[in-house]
Amino acid sequence: MALDWSQCAVVTRSPEVLGGAWVLKGTRVPIAGIFSNIESGVPIDEIPEIYEGVTVAQARAVLHFAAQSLHDLPVAV
Repeated sequence: MALDWSQCAVVTRSPEVLGGAWVLKGTRVPIAGIFSNIESGVPIDEIPEIYEGVTVAQARAVLHFAAQSLHDLPVAV
């Protein structure tokens, strides 16, 4: 099941920006890039050093939204 990113306040998408990928508002940084870096071991506090214009608060909001969304999914038995 895919997450409903339209409910996350810090992201947006437009067909004109990165082919409609979900990006952090006010940037062209795809949220997939945030997850990729975190998965590779980059500390969240270093995300702004990698992506100009991105704040730690934005990165945390994306991670929090994903975690909360996954927590809220129904459990299949």
